[in-house]
Amino acid sequence: MADRLLTVDEAAERLGTGVRFVRRLVAERRIVFVKVGRHVRIADSALTAYIEAHTVQPARRVRPSYGRAA
Repeated sequence: MADRLLTVDEAAERLGTGVRFVRRLVAERRIVFVKVGRHVRIADSALTAYIEAHTVQPARRVRPSYGRAA
């Protein structure tokens, strides 16, 4: 099955951001996109890849060892 192409509005809604942010990602070529005439479309898989690439995992907290002899 072919990957669904999202409009800029749909991509912004999925990211929970404004359209302006998605247009900036496209203008700065920070996300993979498809040109269809004058229109820009973002593949669903490209949006998923962008989200995964910018997901920050929580840091593992190391407890200090108080009172231990070194």
